Amino acid sequence: MTDGRAVDVRFGEGTPHADTIGAVARTLGVDVVAHEGGGVDTVVGDVTLPADAPRWMIEAAVLRALGPKHVLFLCVANSARSQMGEGLARSLAPDDVKISSAGSEPTQVRPQAIQALSEVGLDITGHASNGTDDVEDHVDTVITLCAEEVCPVWLGHAWRLHWGLPDPAGAGETPEEEMDAFRSVRAELTRRLTVLFRGTSE
Repeated sequence: MTDGRAVDVRFGEGTPHADTIGAVARTLGVDVVAHEGGGVDTVVGDVTLPADAPRWMIEAAVLRALGPKHVLFLCVANSARSQMGEGLARSLAPDDVKISSAGSEPTQVRPQAIQALSEVGLDITGHASNGTDDVEDHVDTVITLCAEEVCPVWLGHAWRLHWGLPDPAGAGETPEEEMDAFRSVRAELTRRLTVLFRGTSE
C-alpha cells in the first residue's frame, strides 16, 4: 500500500536502528520523516525502541505509526497461528480497528488454539476457519505467520509484514509438549501485538 503516508522517527544517539527502520519502511512502501532526537533512545511514532530491539519490534512500531484499520492474519489452514493472532489482536486493538484471519486451505480451528487462548481469558470457540475469499474488502494490513509452509498471497493493496512462527500443531512428542508449543506461539504473538496496538512491550 503506497498512499503517501510517512512515519515520524526521532533518532537517538548513534541511530542504531536507522538501517532497519529504513528497510521496514521500504518494505511497507512508506517514507520516514527523521528528526534529531537529542537523546539516547530512538522513538518510532510513540514507541521507544530499546537498544537491542529485534526487527519484529521495529516492524510493529512502524506499522503502529501508520494507524492500520483492518488487520488480516494469514496462514495456510487458518487453524492455529492466525486464529490465535485474530483472538489476541481483538483483545488488544482499539475498537475502531477490524481484525480478521484467513487461510489459503482453511480447515477447522484446532482445540489447542482454543485452549491456549482460554488460559488467558479469551474465548474463540465461535471462530471458524475462513478462506481468503471470505474476507471483507478494505484490508489495509496483512500479517503472514507461516514458517515452514509457503504462505498464501494477498492480492489486494495492503501493508505486508511476515512474522514467521513455527507451526505448533503436531509439535513435540506428547500432547502436553504440543500444548506448550501453542502456548509459546501465544506468548510471542502477545509480545508483538502488544507493541503494535498498545505501543509497549510486555
